[in-house]
Amino acid sequence: QVQLVESGGGLVQAGGSLRLSCAASGRTFSRYTMGWFRQVPGKEREFVATISRSGGITAYGDSVKGRFTISRDNTKNTVYLQMNSLKPEDTAVYYCAAVDLGWRGNIRTKLNEYDSWGQGTQVTVSS
Repeated sequence: QVQLVESGGGLVQAGGSLRLSCAASGRTFSRYTMGWFRQVPGKEREFVATISRSGGITAYGDSVKGRFTISRDNTKNTVYLQMNSLKPEDTAVYYCAAVDLGWRGNIRTKLNEYDSWGQGTQVTVSS
């Protein structure tokens, strides 16, 4: 498994932007499929975005398509989530996740398919 630390959360007005970062430990970051999920109290953790090992394949949850962009820099062991046109309903704790899929594929969108998680970073969007 890999250790993950998120940063970049905060308070922003509706319509604004934030960029989240997730720094991973270790020398094998490029082996990991990465994902972003979010959670509000009382609700299940929701898929936001995922990116393949090379960064060439991405996928997004329906609620963020066209507004959020996931990217990664394997030289910096970091994955990013650029969030634009933020809405109050984007308010949540955002979690970074990782899984080494090996030969089993490129991306994953389900919560239980990831085996390493960060501690989360709070994003609050005011109306």
